[in-house]
Amino acid sequence: MGDSVRQPIRGWKALAIQLAKVRQNHRVESRLGRGDRYERTYELRAAAGEDVHGEANFVMRFSPGSVLDAGCGTGRVGRELFRRGVDVVGVDLDAEMLETARARCPSVSWIQGDISVIQLGRTFDIVLLAGNVINFVNPGSRRRALENLVGHLGPAGRLIAGYSVVPDGCSPALFADWAQASGLELIERWSTWDQDAFVEPSDYVLTVHRLGG
Repeated sequence: MGDSVRQPIRGWKALAIQLAKVRQNHRVESRLGRGDRYERTYELRAAAGEDVHGEANFVMRFSPGSVLDAGCGTGRVGRELFRRGVDVVGVDLDAEMLETARARCPSVSWIQGDISVIQLGRTFDIVLLAGNVINFVNPGSRRRALENLVGHLGPAGRLIAGYSVVPDGCSPALFADWAQASGLELIERWSTWDQDAFVEPSDYVLTVHRLGG
């Protein structure tokens, strides 16, 4: 009898604790800006033991000295690369997301600009488009964005792009054609940042192109 009474009580206590945590999270998130709310999702995942740096891990396979984080957002990936000793420049159109990037890592150069036209006056070992960047670019500007970013690659530089394959997004076939026309050669293609094999049809594509010549 006693155990049957205590069991529901323990269950209600656990539920009450869980609800209190949810309310606390909601209160915290309501005080955060858009960039910090985005960051918080990754902070919670990291706190739960998840490795949230798959993009940085992938990029570091190529031992880059410099990376252009194109469409950097809050700088989540660029900050981790900088922490690992890479010279990073981040570019994004979104001023609010860049505000978070600058607050969290003032040592990196975070530049507000359009990746389809910006001229940085330097080249990089790697140009990185993570987090569906190419899908967020206006469809009429996607090819121009790719061509402009190729112009920021150093000799034998690599362009790494990961994005979801969705009806209104960038077609992988189009991206491949534009890359080839821009002087790039495909050297790797995966379906995740953990290097899972790409098999048609896949809902995500991750490509590595190298500047030829």
